[in-house]
Amino acid sequence: MSDANNMLNDPEVLRELIMDHYQYPHNHKLLDEKEAADKNYLSVHMASDSCIDDITVQSRIKDGKIEDIRFDGVACTISTASTSMMTDLLKGKSIDEAREIIRNYFNMIDAKEYDPDVLEEAVAMKNVYKQANRIKCATIGWKAINQMIDESEEKK
Repeated sequence: MSDANNMLNDPEVLRELIMDHYQYPHNHKLLDEKEAADKNYLSVHMASDSCIDDITVQSRIKDGKIEDIRFDGVACTISTASTSMMTDLLKGKSIDEAREIIRNYFNMIDAKEYDPDVLEEAVAMKNVYKQANRIKCATIGWKAINQMIDESEEKK
């Protein structure tokens, strides 16, 4: 096992990763509606009925590639951190690469077999399945980008 894998098995490292992405979320600023429309961004609003999570995710998907992802809103620690990690992971990826990462992420959250290497820092969410009430939090942003990928593929 590599040092990186050992670190990602350390509960303290996982907690620090989650807290860092919560306190300093990446890609955490939406474009205003006009600018988003001008630049052909897709937008999905997601809200949870069981948590404070109420976020909007924007993405620009062009020529089969995710050029940009950003988000904002009110969200709990798990939701903010997982969505921040997701934006880092998927930005610049092809649709096929993104779908593979998303599939592995949902497998991890569902306690199924997954490839930790493709998830990078998002493996910090690997124990969420133990808290059923947190699964929605850990997947809300991921469901939004999945929806936008589907929308972009339907437009073809």
